[in-house]
Amino acid sequence: MTSARHTHLRLAAAGLALVALAGCTRGQSDLRDWVDAEKHKKGEPIPPLPVIRTFETFAYQDQSARDPFSPSTAELDNAASSGPRPDENRPKEPLEMFSLDTLKMVGTLGAGNNLEALVKDPGGVIHRIHRNEYMGQSYGRVTAVGEDRIDLVELVPNGNGGWMERPASIAVSDK
Repeated sequence: MTSARHTHLRLAAAGLALVALAGCTRGQSDLRDWVDAEKHKKGEPIPPLPVIRTFETFAYQDQSARDPFSPSTAELDNAASSGPRPDENRPKEPLEMFSLDTLKMVGTLGAGNNLEALVKDPGGVIHRIHRNEYMGQSYGRVTAVGEDRIDLVELVPNGNGGWMERPASIAVSDK
């Protein structure tokens, strides 16, 4: 191409740019008029606040009697002393650092009574798990290892100072 043609193309491009910019500088008076009109409109009234009802207070007269809404000390002592308890003297196993929802069962090895589960922790490490081993942060003891799931029994606080057993399981993940 010749330099004259380059010059014509540059001039044409510059002209198109000027025309496009001229379209952007069209007045904004209609927009300003609309905004002013909207600002001067009166808003809808706000509904009044609801009336707050007052209730008559009642003073409990027999202060020497036991509170009917809390368990007695005998019930608390019984709940704390009976039932399952976590073995605090047992050394923690590696998978007890993680909550159950972060552990993934990725497969099994063996067959029959020698079946062991493969569990992946959040760090990507694969662990072999057998029956009566522990995993999870709630003292979860493995009760059964199947080809597609691990069954556990967790110990969780019962709210009265004691513990209760709660079944849980981890199934083979599809991922």
